[in-house]
Amino acid sequence: MVDLANIQKIYLVGIGGIGMSGLARFFHQKGYQVAGYDKTATPLTKALETEGILVTYTDEISEIADEFIINQPETLVIFTPAIPKDSKILNHFSASGFQMYKRSQVLGLLSANAFTVAVAGTHGKTTTSTLVAHLLQVGGLDCSAFLGGISTNYNTNLLTGASNVMVVEADEYDRSFLTLHPNIAVVTSMDADHLDIYGEASHLQESFRLFTQQIKPEGKLIFKESLPLQDGTTYGISSSAQAKASNIRVENHKFYFDFDNDFTSLKNLELGLPGAHNVENAVAAIQVALSLDIDAERIREGLASFKGVKRRFEYQVQTDRHIYIDDYAHHPEELKACFKAARTLYPDKKLTVLFQPHLFSRTRDFMDEFAHVLSTADDLLLMEIYPARELPIKGVTSGALAAKVDGVETVVCNHESALELLKNKMPQLLLTVGAGDIDTLVLPLKKLLENA
Repeated sequence: MVDLANIQKIYLVGIGGIGMSGLARFFHQKGYQVAGYDKTATPLTKALETEGILVTYTDEISEIADEFIINQPETLVIFTPAIPKDSKILNHFSASGFQMYKRSQVLGLLSANAFTVAVAGTHGKTTTSTLVAHLLQVGGLDCSAFLGGISTNYNTNLLTGASNVMVVEADEYDRSFLTLHPNIAVVTSMDADHLDIYGEASHLQESFRLFTQQIKPEGKLIFKESLPLQDGTTYGISSSAQAKASNIRVENHKFYFDFDNDFTSLKNLELGLPGAHNVENAVAAIQVALSLDIDAERIREGLASFKGVKRRFEYQVQTDRHIYIDDYAHHPEELKACFKAARTLYPDKKLTVLFQPHLFSRTRDFMDEFAHVLSTADDLLLMEIYPARELPIKGVTSGALAAKVDGVETVVCNHESALELLKNKMPQLLLTVGAGDIDTLVLPLKKLLENA
């Protein structure tokens, strides 16, 4: 295993990923020489460049900076499994015998000597881990955090604190979270996903059970009630959970609730995020904060001041005529929670949804589930499937998905036609949802509706 004390230079292949960029920022702040490659320039990679990190966007060996091209003992290459196997830069490092580690392995190294809070789940983990970090910060525990999204409060996916406490998002993709040995583990959900990796839902669930078995001695497991796990504290919004929310209500478009566990009762908590699913996430975060002796009033303050995560039910426009919310939801359960939150807050508004499916395999595996949830919209625009790392699958298209949607006017569109269609519709309540490049439409749509 690599000794980071002997490393001076870090090259990240896939530096633009949310987890990889967090590592790049961490090592750069610690004084390492950092550079990397990604195929596409994004606001995140441009931010890395502004911070002083060299990023290239052409997959050619000639693009590797001179100080990284030759294998040296003080150089470490970090890569993500999302990078194609035929990447020229990746294969150069491999063929030249560089020390190469996956992102998850390096995160395991960094967290090994810290008091680690790891948040896992097929959905909910980004919001929950970010809220945990915020509650600890507000509570005076200056933690570090590697987050799977850009925190709106801190405008970053990385916190570097003075304490020995580290909050990490534990990613189930490619079984990455099995490199972690947390002191406190949270599991938010175990719904079938990433079946291109796991094959069957039972294999995914087994990986989560293995993750919980890696909790350090005397550590704690906190998991959502009804998940097939044992030997931990359950949380949820039902009366049978050990840590629970009750009296959930909406007042002036804000969610309020009461919290109770075996030791603590907190009344009339205001949550800075909408949705019953986020109340559940907040219950898990409160339980973690109480486990770390955060003062109850600081928890109350942190919940109210939490602004969420970029692209997680993120308000783009709030006017008398138009509400526009952007969300990363790309799984049927996530879509269901997102739609429910929007309906709860704005029950009288017509719901227009622009959705971009993510991955051919996920669309194939959950075609009926996607169609069922999308059928609850009032007006639906479907973009073509974002392939990411995949090749097309015969018969798996947005048109095929649209054909299964029942009772809703549905149009299949691309980026340009989506803008034109929405310009004509000028929707009262608009949701853009998806994990692909749908985010490139956010600013144009924001300008369109703000100026209406």
